[in-house]
Amino acid sequence: MKAEAVQQLSLLELASVDAELARLAHRGGHLAEQQHLDACVVDHREAGDRLAVIGIAIEDVEGRIAKLEDEVDSVRKREDRDRSLLQGGTVAAKNVAELHHELETLERRQSSLEDTLLETMERREQLLAEQSEQQARIDELQRAVIVAEERRDGAVVDLEQARHRAVSRREQLSTSLDVDLFALYERLRAKGGVAAGLLQARRCGACRIEIDRGELSRISAAQEDDVLTCPECGAILVRTKESGL
Repeated sequence: MKAEAVQQLSLLELASVDAELARLAHRGGHLAEQQHLDACVVDHREAGDRLAVIGIAIEDVEGRIAKLEDEVDSVRKREDRDRSLLQGGTVAAKNVAELHHELETLERRQSSLEDTLLETMERREQLLAEQSEQQARIDELQRAVIVAEERRDGAVVDLEQARHRAVSRREQLSTSLDVDLFALYERLRAKGGVAAGLLQARRCGACRIEIDRGELSRISAAQEDDVLTCPECGAILVRTKESGL
């Protein structure tokens, strides 16, 4: 195949544009801003789960407090009744000792319940403090999520603008190229490698492998408009003054 040297030279820019599009596609699939947003969302969700656990613990503690308060109130009423009976003087002598014993038991029971109630109320205060701290943490993480979303959206816009510019430039280059030359380039690119590279200092710009002297002699003997390919990777070899032939 033959193509004007200037046409072949355009392939280098086309290959550069395709490389840029590949980089943009890779970055779009591994966007750092998206990864940061995902991490913020996970942190926010985990903090919300922790807050829910604390809320359940508070409900349980408040239920225990209510039960303990009812028990303390019941014991106090029983004590008040026994004292009223003793003070009223209507209790038979044989039952006085039993009432005194019951009062002592009730007093010990009340003291134990009040100690437990105090400990449980302290636990509630601790949980409420944790709940407040966790809510503040969630609010902070929510702000972080919003900021991360804004940065991700900005990165996506920048990426799309860069991709649009590259696509537009590719369209310009492809329409300016000889049809057969462009078709060859596209067939080579479809194989998954770089389709064109500059020959420089015996090295192919596509695969970066040095070309042996025999192949270089063949390349040197070729006409300027001959379309040559790398014997190693098959990419179109673009020759310029930098090729040193």
